[in-house]
Amino acid sequence: MPNHTLNGVPEWAYGVTDWLELGVYLPLYSWTNTGHFLIDGAKLRAEFVVPHAQQRSFFYGINFELSFNALYWEPTRNSGEIPPIIGVSIGPVDLIANPILDTVFQGLGALDFAPAARVAYNFSENWAVALEHYADYGQLSHLEPPSRQRQTLFAVVDYKSDPLNVEFGIGHGFTAAFDALVLKMILSHDF
Repeated sequence: MPNHTLNGVPEWAYGVTDWLELGVYLPLYSWTNTGHFLIDGAKLRAEFVVPHAQQRSFFYGINFELSFNALYWEPTRNSGEIPPIIGVSIGPVDLIANPILDTVFQGLGALDFAPAARVAYNFSENWAVALEHYADYGQLSHLEPPSRQRQTLFAVVDYKSDPLNVEFGIGHGFTAAFDALVLKMILSHDF
């Protein structure tokens, strides 16, 4: 995407049971620095998690995501993501790892390793601060050299209430393969 582009997506999710959530990201969109509004695609998601994760010291789950993409957004029309979720809560501190595998459905050798991690300090039930690291090392069969890997670190503030949650982060890319400054915001509302 061009510099100074706003990317966004509404995510619609439904908790089927206390261990299964189904969701759809629709529409994935961009508003470019030249004023163009683009529809980039859509995504389906199924998330399986251990029930009552917020009450456990060890929690885990897995997502399965299927994307339908515009070709200017992704190099293939269809792609997918398998992000396992592994987390530990130690008092007010949460440690979460997502060893994510991305796929373009061209065999195991084409799987892309794009892990993410989060360390959060929960001041209360409502407020937390966190550091989040997002990376993309390339295909498992051929990892990218360090200069072409994506490495981004975000400083994040979370506010959780009922029914509104807000997450705001400022990120910095550490390689030429990613933007030097990225802002992110997630607004969620429970119905």
